[in-house]
Amino acid sequence: MNIDWGSLLLVALVSLAAAVAVVVLVALALVGVSAARSDVTRPQGGAGAISPAIGMTMACVCVLASVAIVAYGIYLVAR
Repeated sequence: MNIDWGSLLLVALVSLAAAVAVVVLVALALVGVSAARSDVTRPQGGAGAISPAIGMTMACVCVLASVAIVAYGIYLVAR
């Protein structure tokens, strides 16, 4: 029995990259949701502040992207 170490390393690296991508996207979605909250006190004219609409849009896009990554991974395993 031979193990193709190159392929195993490739699978490990792709899995690590996908896991990091999902974690970063979920973290960015949480940032977007927190920006969309209206009960949070924000400084007036603070640098880097985003509007609630942009925050919620960013959260939705990030969650959809992370769901797409997970769904594609499940598709590859089930194939």
